[in-house]
Amino acid sequence: MNTPAAPPPTGITVQRALELPGLRSGLPEILAGADRLHRTVRWVHAGEVPNIASLLKGGELLLTTGYGLGTRPAEQRAFVRTLAERGIAALVVELGPRFARLPSALVDTARTAGLPLVQLHREVPFVTVTEEIHTEIVNGHYALLQRAEEVHRRCTDALLGGGGVPQVLGILADFGDNPVFLETTDGRLLYAAGSGPEGADPLQVWEGLRGPHKDAPPPAGSVLVDVPGGGPGPGTATGAGTGSVRARLVLLPVRSPLAQVHRMAAERAAGILAVVLMQARQEEELAARGRGDFLTDLAEGRITAEDAPAQARVLGFKPGANPLLPVVMRLGDALSPAGGGWAVLARAVAEELASVGVPVLLGVRPVEGRVPLLLCLRSESERAAVADRVAAALRAGVERAGMQRPGAQPPVVVVGVAGGWAAASAGLRHAAETATAAQGLTDRPWYDARRLDIDLLLWRLRDHPDLAAFVDRAIGPLRDHDDRSKPPLLPTLQTYLAHAGRKAETARELHLNRQTLYNRLARIGELLGTDLDDPQTVLALSLALRARRHVP
Repeated sequence: MNTPAAPPPTGITVQRALELPGLRSGLPEILAGADRLHRTVRWVHAGEVPNIASLLKGGELLLTTGYGLGTRPAEQRAFVRTLAERGIAALVVELGPRFARLPSALVDTARTAGLPLVQLHREVPFVTVTEEIHTEIVNGHYALLQRAEEVHRRCTDALLGGGGVPQVLGILADFGDNPVFLETTDGRLLYAAGSGPEGADPLQVWEGLRGPHKDAPPPAGSVLVDVPGGGPGPGTATGAGTGSVRARLVLLPVRSPLAQVHRMAAERAAGILAVVLMQARQEEELAARGRGDFLTDLAEGRITAEDAPAQARVLGFKPGANPLLPVVMRLGDALSPAGGGWAVLARAVAEELASVGVPVLLGVRPVEGRVPLLLCLRSESERAAVADRVAAALRAGVERAGMQRPGAQPPVVVVGVAGGWAAASAGLRHAAETATAAQGLTDRPWYDARRLDIDLLLWRLRDHPDLAAFVDRAIGPLRDHDDRSKPPLLPTLQTYLAHAGRKAETARELHLNRQTLYNRLARIGELLGTDLDDPQTVLALSLALRARRHVP
C-alpha cells in the first residue's frame, strides 16, 4: 500500500504571529529568514535552557531572553543549528539584561540555516504572547473544522437524496478544486471526479500520475485517506491482510495546493463513502443471491419453463428464442468467501464475463458454495467456444476477488447442454450435482456435464455400503500395499487405465523405462489376482478408481 503524505500541521504563519498585539508591542525586528515568514507556527514554547531543542518537536515558535544561548560564539552557533535541524518555525529573542543586541554569530548562523530570527526591543509578557498565538491557532483549527463539517453535511445530504459515490466525490473535488479518485487498496481505479489543469479529464490525470505508478509514493502534497469498512474492499482478497480498509481516497494537487482542511474534509467524506460502499455491497449481494435463488428454483422445478422467461426479464435477462447454456461453478471449501465476500466475487466475475460477448444471468448460492449462470448463445454450435471463454472468465473472477490462494483446490466449472428453458432447468440441476461430484478430479478449465455421468452416479452412491465394499474388493490389496511399501502402485494403475492399456504412453507419462513398467504391472496383477488385459477387469478397476474419492 502506498504511504500517504504527512498532513500539514494546523497553525498560523510566523508573519501572522508577529502581527498579533503581543509580539507587535515588543517592536519586533527581523534579523534573518525574512523570506521564511510563511512558515507555519504549530505551537509556542518559552525556555531558557541550552538543550531546549531536545524538548521540541518542530513547528514551534520559541520565545527566549537568551540565557540559554551560551556566551561563546561556538555555543551560540551550535544552539541555532540545533534548533534549525529540529525544524522550529522561528526563534524570537527578547533584548534586555542578557543581550542589548543579538551577537553576529547568532545572526549569521540563523541566516545560513534559513531560520527566521527576530529580536524584540521591548519587554513583553511571554504568557500573553503564548495565549494570543494559541488562541489564534485554536480558532483557525475550529474554522477548518467548520469548513470540513460543511463538506460532510453536503455529502450526507447527497447520500440522503439518493446520491452515491460520484456525487460525494464531486462535492469533494469542487471543495478542493482538484481531481479526486477512489481506488481499491491495490491501486485499481473505481471512480473519478473533478478535472485536471485546463479542464483535463480526471482519467487522463490518473493515468499520468497514478495509473502506471501504483506502487510509487503519490506526488508531493497529495492527500491519501483510507475508506474504512467491515470487510474486504472492492477487488481485495477476503482476509488478505488489508485490515478494515475497503478503498482509498486520493486527492492530487494538480490545479492548486492542498491544505489541511482538504485532508479533514476527505477524512469526513471517507466515512460517508464507507456507508455508500457498504450499502452497495449489501445491495449487490442481495441482488446476486436473488438471481441465484431464481436459477436454483428453475433447476429444482419450482419455476416452470413457461413462467421462467417473464421472471428472467425482471432480472434483466432477455435471451429471446436463442439457446440457453447452463453453467455452474463450484467453489472448494477453502475458497468459499465469508461475509460480504460473495458480493466481491459476484462483481469480479460479472466484470470478467462482460468480455465474453453474450448475455449472462449470474447468481450466487453461498450455502452450496456455487455460482450458477445462464448464457444466451447465438447457436448451439458455439457452445464449446463460449464455454472456453466463460470458464476463463470465471476463474479470472475468482483470482481477481483474491480467493485463489496457493495450494487451494481450484474451482470446478461444469457446462451443461444448450437448449430452451426446459433444457436449462434440467441442465442447471445436472451441472450443479456434477460440479459437486467432480471435486477432486484432475483439474481442467471446464467439464462437460455429459461426460461425468459415471462420476455423478458414483457420487450419489457415496453413502451406500455396497460402494465401499466394491472399492475394497477391487483395489483394496493395492491400497494396503501402498500404505506399506514403495513405490506406490495405484498411480501406475490409474495412468495405465487412463491410456487404455497403451504401455508406451504410460511409461512416458510416468517417466519409467519399459521393463520397470512391466514389472509394476505384473506386481499389480499378482496383488489383485487378476488379468489386466481382461475387459471386465479393466472396467471394474476403472470404476473402483473413480469411486475411491467418495468412500473413506
